[in-house]
Amino acid sequence: MIVPHRPAYRTPLVLACTAVLCAASAAASAAPPAAAPAHAAVAPQNLLHRWCARQFEVAQRVDMESFRDYDAETFRAGHDERAVTVFDSGSLRTGIDAIMAALASHFQNREAKWSWTERYRVVDGCRSAYILYETVYEIPRIGYRQRALTGVTYTHDGFKWLAVADQGTRLP
Repeated sequence: MIVPHRPAYRTPLVLACTAVLCAASAAASAAPPAAAPAHAAVAPQNLLHRWCARQFEVAQRVDMESFRDYDAETFRAGHDERAVTVFDSGSLRTGIDAIMAALASHFQNREAKWSWTERYRVVDGCRSAYILYETVYEIPRIGYRQRALTGVTYTHDGFKWLAVADQGTRLP
């Protein structure tokens, strides 16, 4: 069977289909976020964000545990070269080399006890994260004990999380 070619019908049909698609697209984009379908939770972007949140969980734990366990190499690797640290005294160290120099006695003497409790956390997809700890740093031999709130900001470099800033505030 041969269907005759009728150009007069094609143009109105294309225009009608275009109008329907545009209307559907506009309606979909105008829908409120609460109206998102249940399967939106498994959208690729959300899967990526969940993966980054899990990766952050590991990175922040390794950061804290490497300091506790006197693992200077791992601690250093978890920080951006441009990292900044503000100690509770107000002393500032900029750059990972300066931070490591300030912490050298901690890693060399291996006598301090370091503990922490997470108080707050926010992870912004695969871009940045912030975590607030209540920390205790003790050197029993000399009777030194310091409690502080320590906030650490991380950035994701496309492959891994790196600490870029931390600041301590001494607690009574």
